[in-house]
Amino acid sequence: MKQTVKRIGPGIQLTQMQRPLWMCLVGAVASLWLMGFSGFGERHSLKSSLYSVSNIPSLHPDDTENSHKGFAPSIQTLVVTPDGVVYAGSFGMGLFRSQDKGNSWEALNRGLTDPFLLCLAVMPGKHIYAGTMRGGIYRLGLKGTTWESIGTGLHEAEVKSFLVHQDVVYAGTGTGVYRWVEAEKQWVTVGAGLDRILVPGLAIMDDGKLLAATSGKGLFHLETQHPPPSTWVDSQSIFIDPQERLPHRYLRVIAVNEAQQIFLGTQDGGIFTSTDRGQSWTSLSRNLPNDSIRSIVPDHKDVIVATGNGIFRWKTDQHKWMGMNTGLTNLAIQSLTISDTGELYAGTSSGAFRSQDGGAHWTNISQGLGVQFVPKGPYE
Repeated sequence: MKQTVKRIGPGIQLTQMQRPLWMCLVGAVASLWLMGFSGFGERHSLKSSLYSVSNIPSLHPDDTENSHKGFAPSIQTLVVTPDGVVYAGSFGMGLFRSQDKGNSWEALNRGLTDPFLLCLAVMPGKHIYAGTMRGGIYRLGLKGTTWESIGTGLHEAEVKSFLVHQDVVYAGTGTGVYRWVEAEKQWVTVGAGLDRILVPGLAIMDDGKLLAATSGKGLFHLETQHPPPSTWVDSQSIFIDPQERLPHRYLRVIAVNEAQQIFLGTQDGGIFTSTDRGQSWTSLSRNLPNDSIRSIVPDHKDVIVATGNGIFRWKTDQHKWMGMNTGLTNLAIQSLTISDTGELYAGTSSGAFRSQDGGAHWTNISQGLGVQFVPKGPYE
């Protein structure tokens, strides 16, 4: 009998023969476990608001166990506070916090009514900010246990990126860029011209030039030092894939190092860099095995990138990429960050990993993140 394959979520496939029994068995478990997130209105309470991970299925299956026992959640975003506390945002299971470098995790979801997290940011000494798929933005005190919804002014936009600069928080969304105004308790639009454009990446130069990497429209900039009203300016930058010789305007992530060198990652055209503040660009993608850039971490003179097929370091003095994937059992990297003390943390489509030797070796730190059986979509 011929079997057809049906994809039901990231990394999960079912044959047509397997589907009824599998769905019946795990669907009920998943529904019960996710009950705390079943409603997105204020009238629903989160039954899994602040729980020990031992109270839910929490053992990350190792390679010898059958896949039907579940998968660690997809970790879309990671941040580390200056004192080393790690926050991991998942796609469907909310947020987790670790105070011991990922050796153990606690779920922090009280008040978080959208468990589909897309980005996180730290305001040192004050708050963690979480951007979600359809629930706006939430804020959590570093010592707190309950999230505060602060989505006023966003018009229910998807929140894709954050930038914290000095005491200002910027958010890149599906309807442009916003800035949080604490005195007014709302988000206000930054500049004109990006109101219908998704902004998955934000960065700022030392002269106050704000950079917005957009999905489909290329790179824009805005002078924050100039008095409002202000307008976003199309940089007119051309990012040409050196192999296919095709221009790329679907940008995904942007970063600036201490020397003010800009790094720009595209959706499927590799990574580009500028050493003259964006006046000209050079591709760094030659010999990079994968062109889908998910995260960029400047590391002194080098730069580390997370891709759809592993993590790589650009050795500036050698002008070449070096793979750093030993110990990674999942190469579909979703996020990458580095702590002030040098630990690297990688979020993948199934679980998280840590490196304490500059990426030479990775340790799986997914145990304690829980198990997803049949991931629910953000619009179900």
